Amino acid sequence: QVHLVESGGGLVQPGGSLRLSCAASTTIFSLYAMDWHRQAPGKQRELVATITNGGGGTKDYADSVKGRFTISRDNARNTVYLQMNTLKPEDTAVYYCRARRPGFDYWGQGTQVTVSS
Repeated sequence: QVHLVESGGGLVQPGGSLRLSCAASTTIFSLYAMDWHRQAPGKQRELVATITNGGGGTKDYADSVKGRFTISRDNARNTVYLQMNTLKPEDTAVYYCRARRPGFDYWGQGTQVTVSS
């Protein structure tokens, strides 16, 4: 079992920035692809960003966050990050970290991000 703990959420004004972190309790962190998802009230959970396993990794983003969000990983720290810039009210959601490899799929508890004046 892999335990994922998100942190870094909070309240920020439109145009501001936040950096989310997700720490994983596994000895083989580098073997996992990592995702960030989000779910706003009344909406379906959506994929925000993904990074493949290994060092650095290949990254992909939802169209709504391209150019504003950056996913990265530090395998020495067992941590994946989501740098969120130029935040908009529509970014308000609970953000979830996900770790996956064939046959295994783990989710964090989520962290709230609220973008409001």
